[in-house]
Amino acid sequence: MIDLRSDTLTRPTESMRAAMAGADVGDDVYGEDPTVARLEERVAELLGHEAALFMPTGSMSNVLAVRSVVQPGQEVLCDSSAHIARAELGAHGAYSGVTMRTWTHPRGHVDLDAVRGLFAPDMGPFFVRTAAISVENTHNFAGGTVLPLQLLRDLKELATGLGAAVHLDGARLWNAHVATGTPLAEYGATADVLSVCLSKGLGAPVGSLLVGSADTVAEARIWRKRMGGGMRQVGILAAAGLHALDHHVERLADDHAHARLLAEACGVDPATVETNIVVVQRPDAAAFVERATAAGVRVATVGPTTVRMVTHLDVTRADAERAAAVLSELS
Repeated sequence: MIDLRSDTLTRPTESMRAAMAGADVGDDVYGEDPTVARLEERVAELLGHEAALFMPTGSMSNVLAVRSVVQPGQEVLCDSSAHIARAELGAHGAYSGVTMRTWTHPRGHVDLDAVRGLFAPDMGPFFVRTAAISVENTHNFAGGTVLPLQLLRDLKELATGLGAAVHLDGARLWNAHVATGTPLAEYGATADVLSVCLSKGLGAPVGSLLVGSADTVAEARIWRKRMGGGMRQVGILAAAGLHALDHHVERLADDHAHARLLAEACGVDPATVETNIVVVQRPDAAAFVERATAAGVRVATVGPTTVRMVTHLDVTRADAERAAAVLSELS
């Protein structure tokens, strides 16, 4: 069975398991895990920020990142298909008292005119104030699209002028970096606070990091514990992240090439597939998923008429070619 449902399905490689087994550890709630500290320092440096905080999940990282720039009763603006709005089970409202308003873009890009139109300054005790704008790079449900760097810079300039912060959901920012060659620090400079994930394209079993100022990270550390996210000898997991940064970043280009093979097989223009996600619109989405599974290829529905397939570390070139042949016959 070739499993293309998500890049979260990857399993640690043998060399990653060896790195985990040999990790130097301590109690991270006390700030004494040296491997976690190395990972946090490295990711903060890569993204050009002061500090980073290791988190169990990307959702927790996003919730605490948004919370750091949006107070209860304030709002964040984002695309209507953003992960924070669609796929985090309302956690931002449930935990942080944050509301959202959205724009819609077919490729998940930022609509600067829409942001200007939606933005609500402090207008007294009758209106919700916009405190932040959130963007997602790459954009999951838009098909792994890469947000152009200049657009992100323009958004940061607009937000700063309006007195709002920018949150970047960079769960797959590594994919954007490899697809475009843009240095991670240049992406980091377009946001006040961001989240990056280790357990998708990079193939670690667990983990994301919140990245921002030292003050933001210090407060997020308290809220992480408050939400039940304090971890002890977690250097065993952080070691997987460090190994992934050393060995699994540049190989993301293989995943991107494999995704284009699948796109072509499904009648999607490969030129529109920028990274490792292929989204196919089909009126028979659920039935198509069943037929593909029966033929040995697992894909997933992410909407009533939307099928998604994601390439990853555990999908070889031969796997991608075989999956493409199956999907082509079904299409």
